[in-house]
Amino acid sequence: MRYWWVNQNQTYKFEVHGKFMWSPKTKTNGHRNQFYDNMQEVQAGDVIFSYCDTKIKAVGIATGRARSSPKPEFRTAGSNWANEGWYVPVEFKELENTVRPKDFIEQLLEHLPEKYSPLSTSGDGLQSVYLAALPYALAERLINLIGPEYARTLRELDRETPEGDEDDEGDDALENAIRGRTDIGATTKDQLVKARRGQGIFKANVKLNESKCRVTGITELQHLRASHIKPWKASNDEEKLNGCNGLLLAPHVDHLFDKGWISFTNNGDLLISSRLDRLVLQTWGVSETANVGNFNDVQAEFLGYHRDVVFKK
Repeated sequence: MRYWWVNQNQTYKFEVHGKFMWSPKTKTNGHRNQFYDNMQEVQAGDVIFSYCDTKIKAVGIATGRARSSPKPEFRTAGSNWANEGWYVPVEFKELENTVRPKDFIEQLLEHLPEKYSPLSTSGDGLQSVYLAALPYALAERLINLIGPEYARTLRELDRETPEGDEDDEGDDALENAIRGRTDIGATTKDQLVKARRGQGIFKANVKLNESKCRVTGITELQHLRASHIKPWKASNDEEKLNGCNGLLLAPHVDHLFDKGWISFTNNGDLLISSRLDRLVLQTWGVSETANVGNFNDVQAEFLGYHRDVVFKK
């Protein structure tokens, strides 16, 4: 885990509430900028200190790597920035105990990096900085200044942080690897890749076993997703296309199942993660005592993998 300082004077309300960071890829003259290059160094799980109006006002946890993205709608902010940049998803939480680093510069001064520091030696924020890497000692000082709220905030963020971005990147790499294989033909490659998105032969195979969303009862296929029980990236070629390795689920149920917030016993009892806020189920009309019916023997084998590996117990 690394620590980062993001200067969001112009974009705080967009980025913190929108749960992301965005920067151009280069300066307006086309030259590289270390503070923009840093976006590509962020890893999921890194901690972000958000600086705005002379204060650290929020803390965030990165939920994925940087991706090329069009500039968000910042209104008048960043009107001179390029339209293509780096986007990093971040789960932010605003602080009650905001910290003004200038008031504590004597404690922080010795820990400021000699190069690419986010602060001047007077404690003022540097407007030329967007994303700066923080030495551990400096991050530790900031954590101490924020106090107990920092630990509470990280616990809350850990519960709230959506998962899947890093998985998506792994899936992207695997998809590219499939496209580059020489041991299978183009048609097989196409079907394996389509299966990742619940399409093609895989969806057709799932429909041989499933006719509706087991949780909501919806039967209209245009409103259902073919969701892998054993994740696509963890499956071999046969399992990727096996109809017994899939369920037809409504999108919100697919989300809960795919991310491990729910699972099922072999006889169809709904299993609910201890980490899931039950209000989500109530709002989405999912009964906590639901039984969705028995699964066949092959489906049960895949469900065993889901309960052991994917389900958040």
